[in-house]
Amino acid sequence: MAAPPEMTNKNLTGKYVMNKTLSDDSDDILKLQGVSWFKRRAISMFTLTLGVKHYTDEAGNEHIDVEQTLSGGIKGTNEDRTLDWEERSDSDDVFGAVIGQSKKVKAEEVEDEFLKSGWTEDADEDGLILAVDWSDTPKSGMEWRAEMTWGFEILNGERRHARHLKFTSSNKKDGPIFKHLYYDYIGPN
Repeated sequence: MAAPPEMTNKNLTGKYVMNKTLSDDSDDILKLQGVSWFKRRAISMFTLTLGVKHYTDEAGNEHIDVEQTLSGGIKGTNEDRTLDWEERSDSDDVFGAVIGQSKKVKAEEVEDEFLKSGWTEDADEDGLILAVDWSDTPKSGMEWRAEMTWGFEILNGERRHARHLKFTSSNKKDGPIFKHLYYDYIGPN
């Protein structure tokens, strides 16, 4: 389902379902992140729903909290982001020990062409969400980096919440992996 025009990067609050038909398969990235075959297989079989809460706290810090749920009500990992570019450590049962940072940026501030291209005009005006995560190598034993931009795109004539992902890993020597992830808006959170 298309996202309504009032859904913007100013307020992403709502429920979204990953559109597996439109999205690129991310099994190769999960494998490079050290996710087991069993977990990758389970992830591929289920539908991912995002419950997004976008708000500003009393101190004026902008937050995007994402609760991930797999079909059947199986709780996934939470993705809580503060858009202040401060590094934060986290650990979860899928990706292990990670460090991440997030902020809003204009497209021209993004260096990589793939990450900064294809967005709606309002997504660039409101600021793309730039989220960068990397493995906490001493804790995880893995070495990878994921750079993402979030916003809205027009795809097949419909407005969709999208994420562009650039992934690099010490285990992949022939350059980065680029993926598009698309989500159907299903209503308020």
